[in-house]
Amino acid sequence: MTSSEALRLTARVLRRTLLVLVAIPLLYFAALVVLGLIPANWAWREADRGVTIFVNTNGVHTGIGMPLVNEIMDWRPYVPAEHLRVPARGNYIIVGYGHRDFYLNTPSWADLSLATAFNAATGLGRTLVHVDHLQDPRESTEQKAITLTPDEYRRLVDYVRPRFQLDAQGRTIPVPGRGYYTNDAFYEANGGYSAIMTCNEWTGRALRAAGVRMGLWTPIEQSVMWRLP
Repeated sequence: MTSSEALRLTARVLRRTLLVLVAIPLLYFAALVVLGLIPANWAWREADRGVTIFVNTNGVHTGIGMPLVNEIMDWRPYVPAEHLRVPARGNYIIVGYGHRDFYLNTPSWADLSLATAFNAATGLGRTLVHVDHLQDPRESTEQKAITLTPDEYRRLVDYVRPRFQLDAQGRTIPVPGRGYYTNDAFYEANGGYSAIMTCNEWTGRALRAAGVRMGLWTPIEQSVMWRLP
């Protein structure tokens, strides 16, 4: 191969690499929009009476608020008060799911490292469940209430509960001393995290499992929140 041929080959490889690098985020964004617009459970209607849950957002990350205890599920053995810095809890829990390094080592976007971003996007690293304890949560711009039938709530519980990793004695595994405040705690989780399976897609999957109308893919918080009644 002559030097001119080698240069042409190198230029061709670079062009194709650049096209791939440009195409990946464009395809990701296109899928985000299209699949977010196509609803699963399109015929769903909110129940007139039943179990009130909340879908919570901080502008980036979403979570699901559920009664601490009712006739369908008692979450107290999973999230006991002694796991909190101050062992006093409310009557609701907000459950979220995410990448371990993001949760524990990235308190703000300024703290995000390339290694954490790469590991999270590509499915490397472990995951955690995050649980906040709240008393009498209310609707707000960051929190929407939904009423589910008992069967819908049971299906939601059946999706969320297995995300908690259990020890040999069947107990959840807290991460000691790593809550953000006095009323929250982290737990070791089952499942992976990636650019496809994000914290918000986890919320979307939980709601879809319950039968709530939700986009087919919800990787960002806007994908989740705009669909809610």
